[in-house]
Amino acid sequence: MEKLKDFAQIVAEAQRGELVFPTSVNAALSLQMTLADPDCHDEDVIRKLLAEPILAARAVALANSAVFRSNGAALATGVRTAVMRLGYRNLYSLTAAMVVRQFGARIRDPQLRMRAEQLWKYTAHVAALAYVIAGRITRVEPDTALFAGIMHEVGGFYLLGRADAIPGLLDDPEEWMGAAQEIIAREIMKKLQVPEPVALAIVSLRGGAVGIPPEGLRDTLLVARYLCPVPSPLPQAQDHVLARTAALSGYLEQHPQIAVLLDEAADQAKSMSAALLV
Repeated sequence: MEKLKDFAQIVAEAQRGELVFPTSVNAALSLQMTLADPDCHDEDVIRKLLAEPILAARAVALANSAVFRSNGAALATGVRTAVMRLGYRNLYSLTAAMVVRQFGARIRDPQLRMRAEQLWKYTAHVAALAYVIAGRITRVEPDTALFAGIMHEVGGFYLLGRADAIPGLLDDPEEWMGAAQEIIAREIMKKLQVPEPVALAIVSLRGGAVGIPPEGLRDTLLVARYLCPVPSPLPQAQDHVLARTAALSGYLEQHPQIAVLLDEAADQAKSMSAALLV
């Protein structure tokens, strides 16, 4: 009963817009605003990236991942080359990754910190898989799929951060925890100005089954979660179970070329997710 009250309070705070972001995300949010400005220049982006060494290192690592060097491009050794290769939309997703990850940065409890790190590994793999699957199978814009993959567990990161101050919050999760996480995620995405189509795809994951054939952003995320080799440390809603249906297995058996593409996607996503984890 006490836990239900705690969740109700957290949800009420989120709905009132009382979400406190770590101060460490300010630089990333500033870079996001720059990237969203239609009049922004490369020099502005490069200067702000260089002011954030961790973000700069991730940009260079992502630019050198297999997905972004598939055409035989030379190794990127600096931020300028990374900016040119990735483009603003992928850099925007990279800054979103920093924002999401920082929700767990202040956690003191060692067990919760381990869960936050595991959740980030899972998120990075799903995002990388979504990027490749979008371009090869579901014909969704890969940049959008990458951004959605990074954002899709933002509610879980926020709850892990709150659990540090409310011991036992995430123990023995009940069915209503998924609903609470969905509400919290929606409010966080509003504050981060996540585009509505992306937010809708993310909140519709809970209890959803992948379509046959898979298409659209939601199915892209569902298939990415299905393929992800890293387990989530949080209770999975029914979507992850329903994705493993006989219908999907049958579809892949009938379309062996799709199964091959998924295997290739998984291989390519390994280096991309590793770059996000830098």
